Amino acid sequence: MEMNGKTVLITGASRGIGADTARVFAKAGAHVFLLARSASQLEDLASEIGDQATAMACDVSKFEDLENAVQAAVAKTGRVDVIINNAGVIEPISSLEDSDPDSWGQTIDINLKGVYYGMRAVLPVMRAQGGGSILTISSGAAHGPMEGWSHYCASKAAAAMLTRCADKEMRDAGIRAIGLSPGTVATDMQVQIKASGVNPVSQLDPSVHIPAEWPARTLLWMCSADADEFIGTEISLRDEDIRARAGLL
Repeated sequence: MEMNGKTVLITGASRGIGADTARVFAKAGAHVFLLARSASQLEDLASEIGDQATAMACDVSKFEDLENAVQAAVAKTGRVDVIINNAGVIEPISSLEDSDPDSWGQTIDINLKGVYYGMRAVLPVMRAQGGGSILTISSGAAHGPMEGWSHYCASKAAAAMLTRCADKEMRDAGIRAIGLSPGTVATDMQVQIKASGVNPVSQLDPSVHIPAEWPARTLLWMCSADADEFIGTEISLRDEDIRARAGLL
């Protein structure tokens, strides 16, 4: 999949899936806008990638930050072809009865409202230019409850429904909304999960986690016509057929 002349916004781009996604899309020819709260880490990644990367401090829990990022992308490149809603948190992990309401709500602000804000910021631009792709990182937690993860499961389930709503409203405008459930990925989040010890996922051996490059490469494939049959749905990297089609096997 070539992305020459395309503009891609990536939230949570400072590390993990987001950082590898930036590398993969830049290698394919895209100009990548790196969005995260950690400006220093973003600058390091932008320096590594070179002229095809623009780093912007962005808090996805604030709509104005995402709106500013979209405006900056349009000012620099004239368009936004893809937004990858990757930013997400799982801490603090706790039982529902012991959860802190403010912290629980902050997870919703990032994992759910951050996805909505990203969609809301790019949709007018994508409609005006005749199309685009909205790719959102989902999770198996969107479809089944897990101990200690009420905030994460609820936010991911709601974000998965946002993908379906975006497709329902915007498919006729040429806008492709697709979710990606990557499974367990070798990132800092898995370190936090392992330390909690509260549910079966925390008991997994680290050797079973896939590298962050896999979902990154899958997201690139999801921008191709070969993935059009999945528009409005969610792709799972647990599916070996999907891994093969994305070129991972």
